[in-house]
Amino acid sequence: MGRIISIVNQKGGVGKTTTAVNLASFLAEMGKFVLLVDLDPQGNATSGLGLDPRSVEGGIYEIVSGNSTFKDVTKQSEVEGLHFTPATMSLAGANVELVNHENREFLLNNALLEIKSNYDYIIIDNPPSLGLLTINGLVAADELLVPVQCEYYALEGLGQLLNTVNLVKQNLKPDIEVLGAILTMYDKRNKLSQEVLVEIYKYFPNKVFRSVIPRNVKLAEAPSYGKPISLYDAKSKGGRAYQKLAQEVILTEK
Repeated sequence: MGRIISIVNQKGGVGKTTTAVNLASFLAEMGKFVLLVDLDPQGNATSGLGLDPRSVEGGIYEIVSGNSTFKDVTKQSEVEGLHFTPATMSLAGANVELVNHENREFLLNNALLEIKSNYDYIIIDNPPSLGLLTINGLVAADELLVPVQCEYYALEGLGQLLNTVNLVKQNLKPDIEVLGAILTMYDKRNKLSQEVLVEIYKYFPNKVFRSVIPRNVKLAEAPSYGKPISLYDAKSKGGRAYQKLAQEVILTEK
């Protein structure tokens, strides 16, 4: 059965989608069969893999609403071994429209059960919020990966996030675990980045990845070309950092 890793942080702009897309692509480059699920209504993971969310007819919304299956709407990316389930414009209303569904927190989990055995890894890119979509992303996951930006307000809200994770663990998904935190937008010349690095160990003792994602122009450029960094510039600092992260994640396989 595949490992389901949910990339989660309710703060926007922390490198969550960048991490989801590039971790998924490098896992595939390393011979793993990977599915990336774009659960964010902004659709940045979808466009980051070269597909315009405004032109997509079917995606993850149609799956959680019960009108389609993963086999119906999942796409092949340019990276061999990497499939992705796109976000569509319909996803924007999902937090409201799905409220009255029975077992609403388990809609994604139940849909993934049908295809989990087809993949080595399923990576979920969650919205920058703690709404119903993100709760679905948490409940569906085996493990959580938390990107943390190296800036002043980076730790703000982490307590709330971990509290939500504990509530999900107690009430909905007892076996969910935090795989670890990954530091993003790191600048070794910046004293603040060093301070955030120290503080993050207090929130995630023994669960901070050694790979650190630097501020990198190539990482910022790649989505505008609809490509993961593995295709756009794998040898850039950002590319090498995400390659190392993928290697670390593989080493945590049980």
